[in-house]
Amino acid sequence: MTVKVKVAFDGTDFCGSQVQPGLRTVFGEFQTALTKVVNDASEIKGCSRLDSGVHAKSFYFSFKTEKQLDLRKFPLGLNANLPKDIRVLEACEEKDDFHARYSAKGKEYTYYIKNNHIDDPFTSKYYYKFPQKLDAAAMNAAAQYFVGTHDFRSFMARWSKIIDCHRTVYSATVEQQGDMIIFKVCADGYLYNMVRIMVGTLIWAGTGRIKPEQVTDIIEARHRSKAGVTVPPEGLFLTDVFYDDAN
Repeated sequence: MTVKVKVAFDGTDFCGSQVQPGLRTVFGEFQTALTKVVNDASEIKGCSRLDSGVHAKSFYFSFKTEKQLDLRKFPLGLNANLPKDIRVLEACEEKDDFHARYSAKGKEYTYYIKNNHIDDPFTSKYYYKFPQKLDAAAMNAAAQYFVGTHDFRSFMARWSKIIDCHRTVYSATVEQQGDMIIFKVCADGYLYNMVRIMVGTLIWAGTGRIKPEQVTDIIEARHRSKAGVTVPPEGLFLTDVFYDDAN
């Protein structure tokens, strides 16, 4: 059977999601726990590659097994073998050709900015503190220029070797809740550091360094130097992954 597992994790103490020899990763911890519960698990796939320090409220793994698992109890067995900063939320059976990454139709990321001079001692691991006053309305106006299919080369890490930089952004919004400014973006795929560079660029709009419509010029420049800084990872969450209803 092919199984899809939904997990959530606090990325603070992980060196990203992918396996890296000698480093603590989400995939590594999940694989270790899964092997204890399902000793014949194979073709273990993750839905995305996340950087060190990035969190997830909805992250998916898929794997194959010859066993017929009781998927109602399965999350409990995995959680008993996982560290507390990863929790399995649910599991379900999928079609044989399901792949956690390649079957995904889109992903939603959320980035949190605390627009305040003072940190919250309880949640400071889960946002980026930016003390200078930000105009959330200007940031939201700027975010609308991300929507559509574009070459997002300006929003890709300099070291990335990806050739095709076209991605389709379905929606992008900025809203303010108290002193928290929240950026949500949904797209069919992302380049390395794309969301974090988007946020750095939106901060330019929020401080008046650029006008919202200048985001179009930055996109068309297709050069990393034209966009904003890469903001820190701790404010970034993978909040949803979308699959066909049939999956």
